[in-house]
Amino acid sequence: MPDAPQSGSNFYALLIGIDHYLPNRLYKSLKGAVRDINLVADYFTKTLKLPSERLFKLVSANPEPASANVPTQPPIDPSTLPTYANIVAKFQAITELAQPGDQVYIHYSGHGGRALTVYPDLKGAAEYDEGIVPMDGGAEGRYLRDLEMTTLLKRMTDKGLLVTMVLDSCHSGGATRGDCEIRGGEMADETVYSSDSLVAAQEELIRNWQLVAEGGPTGLLTQNRDYVMLAACRPTEYAYEYAVSGKERHGALTYWMIDTLANSKAGLTYNALYDRVVAKIQSKFPQQLPMLSGQANRIVFGSDLVSLQYAITVMKVDLSQQVVSLGAGLSQGLSQGSRFAIYPLDATDFTDPQLRLAIVEITSIGSASGSARILPVAEGGIAASSTSIEPGCQAVMVTAPVDLVRRVRLFDQKQAGDQEQNLPPELVSQQSQALQSVRDALADNGWVVELKDNERKEGQEAHYQVAVGRGGEYEICIGMPIENLRPPLPIADPTSAVGVMQRLVHLSKYQAVQELDNPNSKLTAALEVELMTQPDWQPGTRITAQPFPDSSNITVKAGEITFLRIKNNFSQSLNVAVLDIEPTWAISQIPLLGLDAPFYELAPEEEIFTPLQFQVPAVEGYEVANETLKVFATLLPSDYRWLLLPALDQEISRKGNEVKRSSSALGNLLAAIGGDVDQAPSLSRAAVYVADPNQEWTTKQVRLQIVQ
Repeated sequence: MPDAPQSGSNFYALLIGIDHYLPNRLYKSLKGAVRDINLVADYFTKTLKLPSERLFKLVSANPEPASANVPTQPPIDPSTLPTYANIVAKFQAITELAQPGDQVYIHYSGHGGRALTVYPDLKGAAEYDEGIVPMDGGAEGRYLRDLEMTTLLKRMTDKGLLVTMVLDSCHSGGATRGDCEIRGGEMADETVYSSDSLVAAQEELIRNWQLVAEGGPTGLLTQNRDYVMLAACRPTEYAYEYAVSGKERHGALTYWMIDTLANSKAGLTYNALYDRVVAKIQSKFPQQLPMLSGQANRIVFGSDLVSLQYAITVMKVDLSQQVVSLGAGLSQGLSQGSRFAIYPLDATDFTDPQLRLAIVEITSIGSASGSARILPVAEGGIAASSTSIEPGCQAVMVTAPVDLVRRVRLFDQKQAGDQEQNLPPELVSQQSQALQSVRDALADNGWVVELKDNERKEGQEAHYQVAVGRGGEYEICIGMPIENLRPPLPIADPTSAVGVMQRLVHLSKYQAVQELDNPNSKLTAALEVELMTQPDWQPGTRITAQPFPDSSNITVKAGEITFLRIKNNFSQSLNVAVLDIEPTWAISQIPLLGLDAPFYELAPEEEIFTPLQFQVPAVEGYEVANETLKVFATLLPSDYRWLLLPALDQEISRKGNEVKRSSSALGNLLAAIGGDVDQAPSLSRAAVYVADPNQEWTTKQVRLQIVQ
């Protein structure tokens, strides 16, 4: 758990969630924004013990349907609605209340919007303002615009407040498919509105914008080191809300942020928080890449707060049944199969495995409590000291299971029409047979199962959706059709259904690797990873690489040489491997120091620089490419080549029988995912090692975009 507020400082939270929008032509109502805010508020009040008088909520819930069995709801206090005027007023009130050194957390879940600028002299007459959309924004054009937001935040930071802002919204929109929604308007608002502002006079707004934005990119919030801003996606991307694990609908950013906070120990930085959130979101929605700007290395909720380690209290112990009851449940993000280490009630170092009394596994779970069985040594890896377990002991999560089995919905209900989501009339009648062929191909594979209609009614959600596209080809969707699945698989080809099944299995394995993480490990803080730039570097010359200006939003040109820096700050050697999660849906391993080995042994305090050159895949449809370098570090030898995948539609070899596999939980997972170690697949590697005899080197997780 991140740090709790010190007694000498105050923590203020402004939480804004909008499901219900006043009638307008651009912004439809949402379903998970208010639930986001309730989730965040619940975390603050129950976990951080934030007093209610320092938590401000502005929410607009969807009206309850009229029913004779539902009692009349009390009238809503107008001052609690997230209107433009109320949002500005709450910003101003918190700025007045808070004192220098206090923490301010702002969370917005709702629509983002783009509107014709009301500052044409600053931006140009044809340019746009970005902003958040209050509940009355679409109806009255009262967006809280980028210049206004900049001034509101600058007033806070000028006063010495430590500000964190989370925006679970986006500024792009479009039609979605399947069980998810986009938090953004369908198009930009071209209406000409008044420039009148409740924040400040236009002169002050422009002056503050120019001061903050000088020399940097512009957007909803300019690059500013005085606060931390975590946004759901890049300006041109989508922010999704969906039914997480088939349960209640949430914004993807909000859900995984709270899940990470609830399952991480003290001392978590915003950068570490960002890394895990991105991995979770990208495995579900590849077209949503969150952005982090500002003080990325700041401890979550501030460095001046007391460091506390996250733990759940053991409430009851039944040694006769070898069962314990934990004081946390679904509302804290737990799930069946999660494992916890039990520590003595006076333990303060939850990274020391020698202090563990037992390993337990969640078997049943309620809204605020969970039951877990004490694992025998064969399953848990340690001999349980059951008699030492008592109420008040602390339980710390050690493994959260990765959902390796994916569900697919076969959608055969498209209608005839001219829209993107429709079909030409001649294809409508072919949907059922085409998808039946896919259903037959899916039989008996262990990776992807069909989501039945009755399961959807019970609240389960599909990871993928397969349908027929307008060109008579199969399309695979994650919210929207996945780009760059080449070549097309026509429904008229009898072999295409098997090809769809193979693609689904491939995508499942690819995304399972994306989700691999272990945020509680004591090694996390000891491993430094950074991608650096030195455009004019040549092999044999001195390395003077510098960090990219924004490490959370890296763009490199095709052919440009970059450096992956990895440093070991741990007291023991780390076995390090780097996987390249490629845009062609391939996974390859980067040879550190040019050594094509399963791992590189990185000595304590050793730092290595590996030069890498990236290219846009030479395949039709790729003008830009998003790529991830995923770094693994272990104390024991591990072989990550089981995770390698060829580019999509290249054959994956069967597992070899002579491969020596790790007996660890990670090793078992790797074995379940991967293919043959000795017969490495043919890879179209996007990152190519550049040999240099004069190098010293180092590594974690880095994401970048490659452009021509």
